[in-house]
Amino acid sequence: MVDTHLITTANSLEGYQITQHLGVIRGITVRSRSVLGNIAGNIQSIFGGELSIYIDLCEKARQDAYIRMIDHANQAGANAIINMRYDANEVMQGITEVLAYGTAVVVKKAD
Repeated sequence: MVDTHLITTANSLEGYQITQHLGVIRGITVRSRSVLGNIAGNIQSIFGGELSIYIDLCEKARQDAYIRMIDHANQAGANAIINMRYDANEVMQGITEVLAYGTAVVVKKAD
């Protein structure tokens, strides 16, 4: 099971030895904002500044993709993830895909 302390954007984990590479793993979510959410976001944008309604949407999408990535790594038998990244693409207007991905690995404490 993946220890969330053993997820990194680096190529290695300091203090750990990679004993097995299990391949690329990913978690994906696709999100859109409701009509009411878009209205609220448009109203916020009139006044300028931070658009909290969209920040919440983005954070939720990243969190969902992250959890799904961990689930995929667990299914692969990993206990760590290296080279973790996020990507986002607009599938169609107002609908965004968020992808969390990395390399599933098995690690042990370095001697």
